[in-house]
Formats: sequence, structure tokens, C-alpha cells
Amino acid sequence: MKRPVAPTRRSGVRRPLLANSLPMTLRVYRSLSSAMVPLSPALISRRLRLGKEDPARVGERRGMSADVRPAGPLVWIHGASVGEVLAAAALIERLRALNLRILLTSGTVTSAAIVAKRFPSDVIHQYVPYDSPRYVARFLDHWRPSLALFIESDLWPNLILSSAARRLPMVLINGRMSQRSFPRWQRVQGTISALLDKFDICLAQSKTDADRFTALGSHNVIVTGNLKLDVPAPPADGNKLDMLMSMTRGRPVVVAASTHPGEEEILTDTHRTLAGYFPGLLTVIVPRHPDRGEAIARMIAASGLNPTLRSHEDLPTATTDIYVADTMGELGLFYRLAPIVFMGGSLVEHGGQNPIEAIKLGASVVHGPHVFNFTDVYEALDSAGGARRADTQEALVKQFGQMLADHKAREAVLTASERVVGQLGGALERTLSALEPYLLQLRIEMGAANA
Repeated sequence: MKRPVAPTRRSGVRRPLLANSLPMTLRVYRSLSSAMVPLSPALISRRLRLGKEDPARVGERRGMSADVRPAGPLVWIHGASVGEVLAAAALIERLRALNLRILLTSGTVTSAAIVAKRFPSDVIHQYVPYDSPRYVARFLDHWRPSLALFIESDLWPNLILSSAARRLPMVLINGRMSQRSFPRWQRVQGTISALLDKFDICLAQSKTDADRFTALGSHNVIVTGNLKLDVPAPPADGNKLDMLMSMTRGRPVVVAASTHPGEEEILTDTHRTLAGYFPGLLTVIVPRHPDRGEAIARMIAASGLNPTLRSHEDLPTATTDIYVADTMGELGLFYRLAPIVFMGGSLVEHGGQNPIEAIKLGASVVHGPHVFNFTDVYEALDSAGGARRADTQEALVKQFGQMLADHKAREAVLTASERVVGQLGGALERTLSALEPYLLQLRIEMGAANA
């Protein structure tokens, strides 16, 4: 594997950002984002009404924080939302084992809730500031990170340019450039090239991603694999699991995880068909966005089936047809409950959700045709018989039905999927190896400070 050279930048040292050296698109963007600052109160007010901001923490969106920067080197990790944040979980644990402090930023309320639930208390979470030069500067002045790791492809121009102006070492980790995004960026080649040029290294998920990043202007690209394949299995409250198991004992159960609008109707019709062959069938729908739970329950009731909402603190009863698990951070519970899991976002053109956690917890996976967010993973699973694809509702009925009726077929899918996951893993170690020059520099600084 090609190894990066030792880092030469130093965090916190400002250097002028030469505006004339930037493409016109970025110069215009910087001017407009500066001019829009007076409108930020209206933007924040609207997002608060929509439940997209935490009223107690809106200052973080302007780069302000009530938290104190810890002493010593600080590794800043940024991801857009839940998936990216969880992808970094194992990496964060390894960095903490080196006594490095972690600043984790993301942009959504749901990701903040997951961090509070799943991550150690010494991991500092902040909402990423709005991408205005003023807010970004305030954020960087306060936190003075020593190393910045951007996850996948959440590339905010002012955040990147201002960090580079301070000589902050930046690495793109778990880099992904989707089939949909690639041609869009090609149309503004100069813009994306100017941004990617600020990263010391791009650690890509696959050769396809690496080729796309190289074509767009990344100068040092290494294929390290997908960190989401190395994520630990999500936890579950043992008492809650026991309670659910006792309430569903003797019933066939399937789970639809991280569903998106348009899929719940298909799953409801699928349940109605399957219930005629599998008496007592319980379908659990876990919507990607829990605030849709009430609307999903109304749709199910209107179809003539009986829903129960978990957000009401209700458990499924003998009369419950579909259990709507509209809560945060409980997928680990439902993956352990059901032997068969449908991965949402794949019957509609969202791109699919990560199947790895379900597989690690012993579930056999079914998915729809739209899985471009995890193309390599699903191709490997499908070709090895480690997942079942269903392009239509009729196919979904068939795949669920076969695995509900045939325990051996279900076990064969799981065995194959576990083998594939084992073969595709290792991204965490390759990522740490690529980051070693930076981590060594931070350890040297820590030693000097403690001397």
C-alpha cells in the first residue's frame, strides 16, 4: 500500500487565503456566504420550527460553544449525519486508546442524539457551524484542532479553505464519491479540485471511489476500504430485549430497518399477504426518521391493519400487526429480535442502508434494487448468496416467505453473509496505518508537553 509522507503542516498557524488563486465559483460562494450572515437568525428560526435544530445549542451553528477545549492535541472528526458518525465509532475508540481527545461534529439532531447514546462522555460533540467564513473562523479559533478527519464527502468550502489557511492537516477518510455525485462534480471540476487539493490524503472506500477522486483532482489517494464494514454491532438494553422477546414469543417476526417514504406502504401490503400464510406474523417497521411514526401508524390503520407505536411506550400485543419502532438508537434491539431484516432505502431511490450491523447480529438480509450507497457491499453479498434482492412487492413477499418457511435457507444466507463481511473487513487497520504519520506527530507533541 502506498504510504503518505509525514505531515509538515502545523495547526493554528494562520496563512493568508489568496482569494485570487481560487476558482470564480469559490470566490462567489465565499462572498455570498459572508453576505448571508444577517439572514442566519431567520434560517435558524425556521429550522427550529421544523425540529432540525436543538434550541439549547443553536449557538454552535454560529461557531460558539459553552464547552472548553481540552488541553493537548485534539483530533477533529466531521461527518454529515448518523451513518458517517457511526462509521467512525471504532476509529474513535482506537484514537481514545492513544489518549487523544476527540471533537466530533455533525449536522443533524438525530446524529447528536446517537452520539449522546452510543459514544463515551469524553467525546465532545458539536454541531458543525454554518459554512460562513465568520462562523467557521469562530469555531476554529475556539477549538484549534490538531488534525481534521472528514468522513466520506461532506465538503463545506469555507470549512475546508479556512482550515487549510491555518495549516491544519486534513485527511478525507472513508471517502465515497457516488455514481450520482461524480458527474455533478465533473461539471465544476475546478471547484472540487481546489477543495480536494487541500487534503493531505484521500482514503477511499473502493477502487471506483479512488478513481473518481483522482479524476476530480485528489493528488494522494489510497484505497483503505469501508469503515462501515468494521463497525461494532450496536448495543441493546437487555431488559428491553427480554420484554420484547416475551411479548413476541411464538410469533414469526420480520424487521424493516431504516425505511423511507414510499416503502412503508409496500411493507404494509407485504405483511397483509404474508399473514395469510404465516398466522401471527409481526412486522416491525423502524423508520429512518422517527418523527414520521405517527403518519406511518395512521397509514397502517387506514389500510385495515392494527399498528402499535413504540414512541407511546407501548409493546406489541397479540393483536398488533405492525409495530412502528419510532425511537432513536434501538436498531440493535430489533436486529436481535428478528431473524430476517429488510434494509430500507432500497425500494425507493435513496441508495440503501448499511446491512453490516444486522448481519453481525445474526439477521438474514433482504434488500431492494436501489443500493448505490453500498454498491460493492451488496454486490459481494448478492453474488455469494449472502443477501436476497427483491425488486418488487411480489418479490419481497416471495423472499420473506421462503426464509420464514425454511430455517435452513435462512441460515445459509446468514452464513454466506458473515463470510463476506469477514472478507471485506480490515478498513479500520488500513485507515490507522495511513494515519500513522499524523498520529506519531501528535504523540510527539503530547510527550513534549508532558516533559
